[in-house]
Amino acid sequence: MYLSTVSRPVADRPGPGPRRRRFGMVSGNVVALGTVSLITDVSAEMVAAVLPLYLVLGLHLSPVAFGVLDGVHTGATALLRVAGGFAADRFRRRKLIAGVGYALSAVAKLGLLLAGRSIPAIGAVIAVDRLGKGVRSAPRDALITLSTPPEALGRAFGVHRAMDSVGAFLGPLAAFAVLLVVGQSYDAVFVTSFCVAALAVVVLVLFVREQPAGEAVDGSNDPKVSVREAFGLLRGGPARRLVLAATMLGLATIGDGFVYLLLQRRLDLGLRWFPLLAVGTSLAYLVLAAPLGVLADRIGRLPVVIGGYTALGATYLLLAGPVDGWPLIALALTLYGAFYAATDGVLIALAGPVLPARLRTTGIALVQTGQALAYLVSSVLFGLAWQAWGPENAIRAAALAVAGVLVGTLLLLASPSRLTTRRVPR
Repeated sequence: MYLSTVSRPVADRPGPGPRRRRFGMVSGNVVALGTVSLITDVSAEMVAAVLPLYLVLGLHLSPVAFGVLDGVHTGATALLRVAGGFAADRFRRRKLIAGVGYALSAVAKLGLLLAGRSIPAIGAVIAVDRLGKGVRSAPRDALITLSTPPEALGRAFGVHRAMDSVGAFLGPLAAFAVLLVVGQSYDAVFVTSFCVAALAVVVLVLFVREQPAGEAVDGSNDPKVSVREAFGLLRGGPARRLVLAATMLGLATIGDGFVYLLLQRRLDLGLRWFPLLAVGTSLAYLVLAAPLGVLADRIGRLPVVIGGYTALGATYLLLAGPVDGWPLIALALTLYGAFYAATDGVLIALAGPVLPARLRTTGIALVQTGQALAYLVSSVLFGLAWQAWGPENAIRAAALAVAGVLVGTLLLLASPSRLTTRRVPR
């Protein structure tokens, strides 16, 4: 079985009319989850847009210290993703587990107010925020896969991630507006972010369904999922290769904060304009997420993921290249947004068909955990490289790392004689 092939048994395929209609739209549950993600990302990106400035320029953190905190921001609570995914599968309460995660992230925004200028306290609050994201991500993505026919997963994740990126686009603009009104008051950004995050929890409770209409029973009459059964996924060839590939790909990702700080240094941007760099990335993500999701359904998901990481490597090279000024901003942010659009949801769509429904949340959590732990390592290593070699040499080394992991990914996930996959029939 090729991991990038998504198809259904011939006998199980619906007729041309119904299948075409289902392929052309996404379920109401996907739209509801997209709305929750949109609102949550407004909140999250408000904080993310100002946090690098607050830590590096406001609190004078070194690149190594920022790398550690940035890694904690994504990777320190990675193992709890598996716990959350397993709990969602075992008790069949994906919505509840996702809701707990969204609520934790909302409360963490207020924690930034209480942390003040204490670096350990800020690190603990960031860890709680990422704990919330880690707990909610796998149950949310599992709900999307269970609300969508397999041949339309790329489209569903593309629509969801496009809605998510609308929030990522609006969040830095909201932070920019708050700073414009109140001056350099980060506390005002944190309070506004909390209010927006609380609204997302309300939308989740009211509009997201635990078992969408048309979903299979999902094993409700089967015995509960056991720990041994859950981790047995790693003994299976396809799932194990996918987790290993996701982990390698995570090692090639240095984090948004470093990318934007490098751009700010190269162009000597004023601090007030710094949050708008994230807006450019989110705009490219917003425009490309749905089309690339549809493309992934048609030509295969693995080629699209490979193309996304190629765009990431090109972004890194641009940051150390001869291009300067507005052309650098436009090219770098467009490529960076294309990277996210081609990989974020498409990688999970790639995983969905190789994971059994009753273990889908756990399997997705394993993939996300591998990426998150690798990201923690890569953030620390990049901070060390920046401090030891300088930012230009560090980003060139990151570009080489992207090339290396792409080769490893192809070896793990693609047949030597077949690097693309057959199209899903129209």
